Amino acid sequence: MDRLGGLTAFVRTADLGSFVAAGRVLGLSASAVGKAVTNLERELGVRLFQRSTRSLRLTEEGRLFHERCRRVLDDLNDAEASLASAVAVPRGKLRVSVPIVTYHLLMPVLPEFVERYPEVELDLDFNDRIVDLIDEEVDVAIRSGNLPDSRLMSRTLRPFQLLLCAAPSYLERHGTPECPRELDGHLAIGFRFPNSRKLQDWPITMPPEGSEPRLRTALTCNNMEALRHIVIAGLGIGCMPDFLARQPVADGRLRTILDEHLNAPGQFHLLWPSSRHLSPKVRVLVDFLSEKLFAERCEMLTAAANGGPPVYGAKTTN
Repeated sequence: MDRLGGLTAFVRTADLGSFVAAGRVLGLSASAVGKAVTNLERELGVRLFQRSTRSLRLTEEGRLFHERCRRVLDDLNDAEASLASAVAVPRGKLRVSVPIVTYHLLMPVLPEFVERYPEVELDLDFNDRIVDLIDEEVDVAIRSGNLPDSRLMSRTLRPFQLLLCAAPSYLERHGTPECPRELDGHLAIGFRFPNSRKLQDWPITMPPEGSEPRLRTALTCNNMEALRHIVIAGLGIGCMPDFLARQPVADGRLRTILDEHLNAPGQFHLLWPSSRHLSPKVRVLVDFLSEKLFAERCEMLTAAANGGPPVYGAKTTN
């Protein structure tokens, strides 16, 4: 403890340039700070400061030692803060921004989170706009695609796949394509990304000699939930994430087509602003969603490895 006190006195003196200023911050007299630094120098056998009646300057050895000591004290402060956060009760409002379509993933698991952490108030913003977490004071966000913002921390969640789907009634009227070339003349329900305004590409793998199929666009929208309803109504073929298509495929309202010709993996990420100390409410949500949604990811990969349904891709910039 004497050595830790000496290190603290030395770092604060080097930061502030005087024993008086360091003592004011540490709640000690200037003489006590000076004595602690002198004892440290004696123990190390090295002079850390050049002293005069008017100035106090670090020696070359002192500058090197100061850099290392700052890191040591910062790590110690981080350890203390982490311990305090670990035992603190998560509480307060937690602002979360997520794509509209992810409610299919979140709604089954969030009741458990609310029950487990009753003092955390979730403020969910289902919006396809990409928010600036720092400027808009958002605590946590879910995104897919590229993660260019270096100010954010991230954790990988579940992968997803895009499926080409159509209603049985549509396929009965227009036929079921068995290869990409047979899409010629079919009706497409297009999706336009709300932010970039770009049209979504269907992740179809074409043979080298093949030409792009010529479809007729029946309708375009910028909401994936609306696209699903339109496709279920039998107006055309649509491209949607696996978790959005899962239930209507299971109950027969939709069928998937060209499964073996789709390839382009997609991924969801959990994001939060970078900080030396993660607040308890953010920490528990990050851990909870990572556990719940990463577990689903593992189940999907295991099913694929055991000969289950193929894993389709999703190309997205949203």
